[in-house]
Amino acid sequence: MQRVMLALLLASLMLLQGCLGGIREGIADALPEQRGIPGGLTLACLSSAQFTDMVIEIDHAPGYAPEATTVDLLIDRLEDVCDKPGGIRADITETEFAPTGDWSADDVRAQALEHREAPPMDGTTLRWHVLFPSGGYVDDSVLGVAVNAADVAVFRDSIDDAENVLRRPSAEDIENSVTLHEVGHLLGLVNLVYTSPRDHEDADHPGHSSNEDSVMYWAVESSSLGAIFSGQLPNDFDDDDRADLTDLASGDLDAEQQLWRP
Repeated sequence: MQRVMLALLLASLMLLQGCLGGIREGIADALPEQRGIPGGLTLACLSSAQFTDMVIEIDHAPGYAPEATTVDLLIDRLEDVCDKPGGIRADITETEFAPTGDWSADDVRAQALEHREAPPMDGTTLRWHVLFPSGGYVDDSVLGVAVNAADVAVFRDSIDDAENVLRRPSAEDIENSVTLHEVGHLLGLVNLVYTSPRDHEDADHPGHSSNEDSVMYWAVESSSLGAIFSGQLPNDFDDDDRADLTDLASGDLDAEQQLWRP
């Protein structure tokens, strides 16, 4: 039954681009290895029934530590939408990664697995993992990628290249938004593990918002964003995104492909 459901899911996601490219590369192995797909731990984040606190493990290559504003923004936005009475914190570690050039989705999966401090479902603690490696993604238009239920990567070199000559937006602003965008996919946005009653998914960019004021807007993960945005980047979920998460948390909206349920 899992294989049938997985095949149906793959067919429905074949058109996903950019930061969800990792779903296409190796999805057949995801559930048997209990890594899941982006959105597979959505309910684990939205509920405190088992996981009462949350850790964001951040591994970065030497010289590639995330901006303090990125970490603060990530924690702030997750605290807004996830029910974690024990709090949400970040553990930041400098790490020597094996790949030295362009990264594939499989590279992200392998390095995330190798450098994890603990499993994503660790007793009463939920752990999500963000990698900041050197180099870029095999698709050089991609600034970040979500590869399974708990792991994402953000490519700082590509972000620096995406900064326009006016630095509006700046590389720091881009890093803020791209990181939150990828973690938004771990929350299942948009329509990755559910079907929203709100019409806010971009028909040309499945899995992304059609609202340019949402951090889940399709262009946020693209290297062309410097040509699309000339000022402030979106750095928050919009009302439709938040309504989806509220409905998922309450059970009014059914979540599929979950590795854990309350």
